[in-house]
Amino acid sequence: MRLSQNARRGMAGGSLVLAAVLASPMLVSGCATKIDGRPVAAPGAGPTEPVFPTPRPSATALPPPTGVSPNPAPGGPTSPAGTIPLSPDQNGYVFIETKSGITRCQINKDTVGCEAPFTDSPLQDGEHANGVSITSTGSVQWVLGNLGAIPTVTIDYKTYGAQGWTINASEGGTRFTNDHTGHGMYVSVEKVNTF
Repeated sequence: MRLSQNARRGMAGGSLVLAAVLASPMLVSGCATKIDGRPVAAPGAGPTEPVFPTPRPSATALPPPTGVSPNPAPGGPTSPAGTIPLSPDQNGYVFIETKSGITRCQINKDTVGCEAPFTDSPLQDGEHANGVSITSTGSVQWVLGNLGAIPTVTIDYKTYGAQGWTINASEGGTRFTNDHTGHGMYVSVEKVNTF
């Protein structure tokens, strides 16, 4: 039997394809590994959520952020003489923590909101509220929540100015007064008075 040159090429090509098809299961089986069982995390294998460090510089040692003036916003009244200005972040917020470390607050030009383990707060969804906020117009709201890992500045028992609010911190509590409207609140763990 005499085969044409095209027939010989076709047979040779077919033999190569057949050899590759037969060899492929061996190649693939060498790359796969299966381990029976189920994964179980060991204690101390790591946190379930990421943890981000929260810087807590002193208010007197905090330099103003680049491009942000340490002075109150233009167009508003100036804070009383002797106040220590607190610069806002790029979103217009100032985050503080009282010297005791018990109360944390966020301040912007319209609102002050504070979080603390209040002993006499109203019930919200069956639990005592741990947050209170007041607007520059005097509207008050109690909430359940957590301010999260905010970059607070620890304040001393002094007077500060932040985003049009005067902050008078004392050992007994902290008083926030809006420089434009006079509305505000006095915050301590034992009581919150609004005005």
